[in-house]
Amino acid sequence: MSKFMVTLLVSVFFLAGCASVGNYPHNSVTQVNLEKNNYKMVKPNATGASSGFALFGIVGITAPQHTIAMSRLYENAGLKEGGAYALANVIEETTNTYMILFSVPTYRVRADIVEFVDTKESSKL
Repeated sequence: MSKFMVTLLVSVFFLAGCASVGNYPHNSVTQVNLEKNNYKMVKPNATGASSGFALFGIVGITAPQHTIAMSRLYENAGLKEGGAYALANVIEETTNTYMILFSVPTYRVRADIVEFVDTKESSKL
């Protein structure tokens, strides 16, 4: 092979990148009846985000993490541990902000937070 072909193949090998648009399946099979007055909206449109950093938009230094975004969502909503909370209308967004020498990938989670209450209490509301 010519020197040009070897250089071209090596360049393509190093410049080729792997990308993945994450698949975040929701494996929850819980079925909830929202027809009765057994819940209340705690926080509509609660958000959480996580950002990363990629050099030249290709070389990933840090990646945004789903776990961090979800933790920030719960933190921003001000939920107490042990409550009967559920996420409704969950939306996950992945965006990239490209600058000249780097990019900032961001993962955002947005949801309405619902708290289930005792049916005796909910009838008093």
